[in-house]
Amino acid sequence: MFKSSNPKDMSKSSEPHSPEKLNRIVSGTDIEGTINSDSNIRIDGNVKGDIHVKGRLVVGSSGVIKGEIECENADIEGTISGKISVNGLLSLKASARMHCDIVTKKLAIEPGAVFTGKCEMGGGVVKDFKQRPESEAAGKETKVRESAQ
Repeated sequence: MFKSSNPKDMSKSSEPHSPEKLNRIVSGTDIEGTINSDSNIRIDGNVKGDIHVKGRLVVGSSGVIKGEIECENADIEGTISGKISVNGLLSLKASARMHCDIVTKKLAIEPGAVFTGKCEMGGGVVKDFKQRPESEAAGKETKVRESAQ
């Protein structure tokens, strides 16, 4: 009834990474299994399983993920255990608790964030985590733990 007939207006809503196409898993929700999303997703609940997001992943302060994650960009405030691969920027906020291996192009860590695991950054687009030879990953291992005192 109130839709615009202008093709430019229609293209905005069909864009996969637009803010209008935000998926949410709210606090108090538990999900077990694989999540695939062509758009952005915010997780404030608990997810046990793999997550594949073509847009931005936001994990709120109450969000907990146990599994493997692949996404374009990520803002983390909650807890992640497993592995995360980010094609663009991975941003760890002060409340983030990361117990996982990271592969990302760019990494930003706020004071207070905790990260335990291996980190590989820079280079080109991140490929599948499982296809990297162990000998290649072992030569680039870095352990970081940063916390507010």
